[in-house]
Amino acid sequence: MKKILPLLSIIFLFACAEKEAGLEYISHQESGLESHMLDSLDNFLGSAGSSSLMIMIDGKIAHQYGDITKKHTVHSIRKSLINSLYGIAIEEGLIDTSATLEELGIDDLNTLTKQEKQASVADLLKSRSGVYHHAGAVSEGMLENMPQRGQYAPGEYFYYNNWDFNVLGYILEEATNKTIYALFEEKIAKPIGMEDYAGEFSEIDGENPDSEIPETDGFYQKESSKSKYPAYHFRLSSRDMARYGQLYLQNGRWHGKQIVPKKWIEASTTPHSITNPDYGIAYGMLWYVLYPNENRSTKSYYHTGNGVHMLGVYPGSNMVLIHRVDTESPYSFHQGNFYQMISKVFGSFK
Repeated sequence: MKKILPLLSIIFLFACAEKEAGLEYISHQESGLESHMLDSLDNFLGSAGSSSLMIMIDGKIAHQYGDITKKHTVHSIRKSLINSLYGIAIEEGLIDTSATLEELGIDDLNTLTKQEKQASVADLLKSRSGVYHHAGAVSEGMLENMPQRGQYAPGEYFYYNNWDFNVLGYILEEATNKTIYALFEEKIAKPIGMEDYAGEFSEIDGENPDSEIPETDGFYQKESSKSKYPAYHFRLSSRDMARYGQLYLQNGRWHGKQIVPKKWIEASTTPHSITNPDYGIAYGMLWYVLYPNENRSTKSYYHTGNGVHMLGVYPGSNMVLIHRVDTESPYSFHQGNFYQMISKVFGSFK
């Protein structure tokens, strides 16, 4: 036994090291962050009501706040999570982005028109389908901005459209014959060593005000009076989201293996719709893009959730930024706080 125990200890330590790969720490001095500015950031996060924050520099944790192991609903960041699954499925020849809704047999409760059925998978990925139909998990802001049915042809106009996003989930599951949650576990979570995601999922009735968010890794939100296609929600920890952002920062590679095609990451973070020219913001395919302009020399990309969650990839700074709020409970953090948080993070650099 005396000879066996040290060997088992070595094996255990090696396994832990492998599991933790990519989540080492880097000092503030090495990362170029100012300690006193980070103290100010943490004080602000505490008073504003943040749950957690992570700053990854050079693939290492440069700063963290709060419980980075706690899982929360990611809200609209779900779109960037299936971005990777689409890139892989397209590369595997399972999805043709030129295929139309008509060719795929896609319809909904209020029958789609002939024009609407000409929208392609690529149109949905860019949120330019021209289908303005009721959908699950739609906010009041989305409804206020939704064009009239038939107002725009497929590909003609950008409208941040949950119908497009929800149908993309259906198309992906039909093409792969697997749930989104099983696909994410197989194709992403396991290969990059996510620690808290296990692929468990359930469903809720989104039209029942008494429905509670389940403590699973994901859940379908069905609103059967509005649409056949449910919203697919993810619940992730900050450290697992940081790994995902790092995967994209590394152009889809992890420990020498290409997980997400590099050409897909480039294509989906290319600006396809200018959403805010004053600030240089565009939408690509399931990612928002900060494109180079007179104020910035490099491209970055991100997605927010409920106006308070953040998954940001900043290649020019070799940084990944994660911010979380426990939106599953009453919270006070608001969008104004969100912009302050961003300002304080970038103000922490020397």
